[in-house]
This record gives sequence, C-alpha cells and structure tokens, in this order.
Amino acid sequence: MLDTDKFWIKDLVNICARKGLRYVVFSPGSRCAPLVISFNQHPGIKCISIIDERSAAFFALGMAQQLQQPVGLVCTSGSATLNYAPAVAEAYYSKVPLVLFTADRPNEWIGQADGQAIRQFEIYRNYIKKSYELPNDIKNDDKLWYSNRMVSEALNAAMIPDMGPVHINVPLSEPLYNLAEYESYDEPRIIDSTPVKHYLSPEAEERLVKSWNQYQRILIVAGSLTPDHRLQSLINRISDKGYVPVLAEITSNLNGPNLIKVLDPALEVIPKDQKEIFQPDLLITFGGAVVSKKLKRYLRQYQPVEHWYIDESGDHTDTYQTLTNVIRLHPADFIEMMLDGATMPNPDYWRLWQQAYDRALDRHEEILEAAPYCDLVVFDQILKHLPEGTNLQLANSTPVRYVGLFDTNKLLNATINCNRGTSGIDGTVSTAAGAAYVNGKPTTVVTGDLSFLYDSNALWNKHLSGNLRIIVINNGGGNIFRIIPGPAGLGKEILENFFETKHNADISHLAQAFGIPYYICDSLEGLEETLPTFYQPHDNKCVILEVKTPNDTSANILKKYLNI
Repeated sequence: MLDTDKFWIKDLVNICARKGLRYVVFSPGSRCAPLVISFNQHPGIKCISIIDERSAAFFALGMAQQLQQPVGLVCTSGSATLNYAPAVAEAYYSKVPLVLFTADRPNEWIGQADGQAIRQFEIYRNYIKKSYELPNDIKNDDKLWYSNRMVSEALNAAMIPDMGPVHINVPLSEPLYNLAEYESYDEPRIIDSTPVKHYLSPEAEERLVKSWNQYQRILIVAGSLTPDHRLQSLINRISDKGYVPVLAEITSNLNGPNLIKVLDPALEVIPKDQKEIFQPDLLITFGGAVVSKKLKRYLRQYQPVEHWYIDESGDHTDTYQTLTNVIRLHPADFIEMMLDGATMPNPDYWRLWQQAYDRALDRHEEILEAAPYCDLVVFDQILKHLPEGTNLQLANSTPVRYVGLFDTNKLLNATINCNRGTSGIDGTVSTAAGAAYVNGKPTTVVTGDLSFLYDSNALWNKHLSGNLRIIVINNGGGNIFRIIPGPAGLGKEILENFFETKHNADISHLAQAFGIPYYICDSLEGLEETLPTFYQPHDNKCVILEVKTPNDTSANILKKYLNI
C-alpha cells in the first residue's frame, strides 16, 4: 500500500482511527501534505476539505458537538493555525472534543525569517486541555515510541475525564510529498484510558441528604447540556410531582410540562415586593452557561443559604457568587440519589414558581397578539414551522435571547444548540453546517444579519447538506445595541456606525454566488406563506431565507417586553 514515507505519520493516523476518530477536516497547504496523504489513505476515516481555516474549525466543532466524539482538524503552518483560535476557545469552554493537528516548520527554522514559520507549540495555551509537539524526522524506536505515546494520550485527553480540544503540533521537514510502499505494516500499540464513574461514600451521601432535608425552598437551575434521556426522566420525576421547581435554560435540552423554560419572562412577572419569597434556601445547578442576565442578577442579590454545583469534572463554577459545595457526580446520579433517599419538600415553593411561569406565558401571548410585525413575531412563526425532530442552532446576541422568551417545551423532539462557551457571533453558520453534515436531522440555524455576514465563508463549502436551513433575520445591523442600555444614548451616528454597524450588503447576491436557493420576505403574510416552501426539499441543497424586519420597532417591542 502506498502512503506517506513519513512512517510516524502513518502510525499517527492509525492510532487516531483505532481510538474512534472518524472525521478529519482539512484546509489546504503544503506543509501538511504528509497528514493529508495518510489520513486519505485510511478507509475508516472520512476526509473533508474546507478552504477557510476559521470556517473549517467551526464546521468541525458542529460535527463534534453532535457526535460527542473527537473530530480532527489539519492545517498548514503559519497564520493558518491562528485562524483556528476562535473555534478552539469555543470548544474549550463548551467542552467539545476537537483534535488539532497543525503542521509546522522544523524547530531549527523558527525565528529564522523562513516562510510560514511562527511559534506554534502551545499557541492555544489558554484555551486547550493539553498541547503536544511530535518529534521530527524520527530515526529510532525510542522517538517513535514517544510520538505514538503522545498521540494516544492526546486522543484520550480529548474525551477523559471531560471532553475538550487538544493540540498536536507536527513539525515536518521536506520533502513532503514522497510516497512509500508498505508491503507489511505492524500496527502501533495504542494506550487506552478507562473513564471513572464517580460515587459518594455512604457518609458523604448521608451528609448531603441530611442537609437537603432541612430545606423547603429548593431550586434547580439547569444550564446548557447535551440531550440525556436518563437525566430527562429523573428531572421530570422531581418536577412533575411538585417537589422542586426546575429552571431549564433553552440549551439545556431538557423539556417537560412543568419545567420552567422562559427564565427572563418568569422573573419579569414577579412583583418587586415579592421577589424575596422566591429566594431559594438551597440552589442546585448543573450544566454550562445560562443566557438569562435577569436570573444571574436575581440569584446574586437573593442568595441561597447553600449552593451546590453538580459536575463530574469538579469545576468550581460559581456563576451566582454563592457556591458552597462542588459535588463530583453526574447530575442524573445526584437527582436519583435525592429522589431515592431524601425527603421531598412540600409543594408550596414549586407552586409559587409555577404560578409565575403561567403568568409569564399568559403575558407573552398578550404581548405577541398586540405586537406589529417585528422580530418577536418572526421568531414566533419560525418556531411554529420547525419540522419535528429539528436541531435548532442559534446565533448569539438576539436570536438566542428571543427564543428564550418562548415555551420551547412545545417543540417536538427538538434539540437546541448555541455557541455559548464564548458567546461570539463568529462561526454560527459554519457550526450549523457541520452539525447538519453528521446529525441526519432537519437542522435550522437562525442568525442575525451581522453574524451571517461575518461567517459568510461558511457558504464557500461543498459539504453543505440538504437538511440545512439558514434563516437570516435582517434588521439592518446589530439590533442588540438598540436594546441594551447605553449605546442608544450616544447619538444616532455613533450608534449606527460603531455599535449597530449598519451595512448595505445584499444577501441575495451571496446566495447566488454560491448557488444556494434563496427566499426573502418582509411581512407576516409573506413569512407564513414562505416557511412551508422553505422547508421542502430543494434538490439536496441547503436553503437561505432572509427575513427583513424593522429595527426600531423590534427593539422597542423587546424593551417593553423586558421592561428595559
């Protein structure tokens, strides 16, 4: 079999395949040629080529996000490696397993005015689980053992004890394109890492149960999570019986008739003189980021006596500045432990939150019915038309906030994702494209016009699949800056040019340039008529829908909704 003559790269690829890496996303370059050759030779690995490294990295992020398995990235040396950085940071804070292979010049040529030569080892040092650098021009068994050992360790680190990105820098000397015939090949030894399941000692469990039992106002807040059927079932048990109110972030992927999914609206209907009676004695949190600033402010002001964060990794996530205990368990194990061993509080506190939730839903419908055509109305229509089983990918700024105003318990078998690790607007469409490529589900990304334009190279991609739908809410700029306090008071010129950043980009021309079917509407009637057609098959192509909305009206309605 022909393969790269750099045999340690062939070993690297073999180890990756045997440890479960099934997809690698490449961006072109010469220095990475041995990696390109060898990965393409392996029958168990699917190779994808995406030219723009920033878009490629977010595409891989979307794949790994859905698969919950490592996805590889390969680029050439120099600034190409820096273009991975935004997605690497997002993967680090969102715990997504990316494996980066950055080709490099040999160490002796770094800092010697050689082309595409920058300091690449530990280039992501603040946003990576672990960094490695392989030896170059391996000529003895010890060096090969060292190289193979690091590759196994890197693949293990991407998944255990928790998931996240790892970086393997690969210095390579010329020649880069030489091939060798391997008449026989001894597969390299791999090193596995056995995951550990955390348990509490009987004494620790008894202490927690005893502490739980002394409180009647217990509140659970679930942040962003991947879908988990066992956790879903247990959360429904504890909330449906009226034991404990559960506030579930829209990206928690937890749904149930008694889960409180509209966090800002529920807090908004609580009168100021009653806020104290909603204050929990014991706060239980798990999962990642929570979007709601109102909830963060509320719990920082009305602090619980105790706050337990449930996380197997042992991270000390103290979002509400109240943390008293980190419990290294899977959230499902913790909830089951309390259901089986603890005394459940009386339902009065649960009813209190449920009544606020019901008032919030009623108020939402009243505002929606009275609202003219605006962003709020548009999101209502989009959510009503989503196909069953949708993967909904949301951009940051306003899209994720708008969806958080709606009762997403009503969505049928939907999963919701948003890059909330760093909360950036970059890479939204690329992430959704990667997710759609592997998940086999109808996948809709809802993005603002600036986020879409910022990531327009996502369209420069021959791997856009027919299950992907892109909805661009075009209100002429970053409408969030008309909503948050501050920018609007600086005057129209500064607001529009330096915060909102109005633009004249024509999205239809972008769609045409990349051969993507395109629709546009600017009214409720047009939207209701277009959405069913938009979701029909289009010759296995993704589709773009641009929805134009009035910026001032949309901002004013949302400010009124949230009493900003």
